[in-house]
Amino acid sequence: MQRIEHRACFGGWQDVYRHRSQVLGCDMTLGVYLPPQAQDGARLPVLYWLSGLTCTEQNFITKAGAQRYAAEHGIILVAPDTSPRGDDVADAEGYDLGKGAGFYLNATQAPWAPHYRMYDYVVGELPALVEARFPASDARAISGHSMGGHGALVIALRNPGRYRSVSAFSPIVAPSQVPWGEKAFAAYLGQDRDAWLQYDATALVAGAGERLPLLVDQGDADEFLEPQLRPQLLRDACAAAGHPLQLRMQPGYDHSYYFIASFIGEHIAHHARALA
Repeated sequence: MQRIEHRACFGGWQDVYRHRSQVLGCDMTLGVYLPPQAQDGARLPVLYWLSGLTCTEQNFITKAGAQRYAAEHGIILVAPDTSPRGDDVADAEGYDLGKGAGFYLNATQAPWAPHYRMYDYVVGELPALVEARFPASDARAISGHSMGGHGALVIALRNPGRYRSVSAFSPIVAPSQVPWGEKAFAAYLGQDRDAWLQYDATALVAGAGERLPLLVDQGDADEFLEPQLRPQLLRDACAAAGHPLQLRMQPGYDHSYYFIASFIGEHIAHHARALA
């Protein structure tokens, strides 16, 4: 791993690293915040953050203000990029497919399949790297925003016992039923809609192997609320399955990082209780 940024932050260090991903077949960057407790030699829990469409690792580490709360609770923050990158990585016109729009799945269709394996990267390769390279324990939590909220919910639901807690801001809860997801899934996974359901949180809750409580914050002034996010679908699915869900509709908030920054402290406290 090559460290390419190193900045003091709330008594700890906000770093950015570049590394070669064997899963994705390209170089990847990730933000790693080491709180001041990391200097004591203890193995600390890790919160993985998955960002949304068009983002890199920079959006979260520069806009969310999460480091303050991670320092208070002694939690390492890991924020990977949102897709594979590089000249030989397939791309598409528009912001919602290709680079910056990996959707945290394993693509099966050409030309995406060789590199677009963000699910395997986040679930396997990334934590193995983090736990080997940093003073990180195997106590993990996962969270994210929009496309990354979708990723966090799906990954937690599909991997019982791997994460102590999960939360999401403005997640795409039912990608198989909204335009963003339909476009991406058709390209990455093909036309078999049954194959899409393995990456749809509303479909996964019924068969979830554990009842890990879901914490979801959603702004009621979000411009994508009805066409793309539709949190009521997750509420209905959880009610039908008896799956614990705390869905908080936040009045006046939109889809931006102003929303995330307003509630990230509460989310990190939620994870800290589970990670203790």
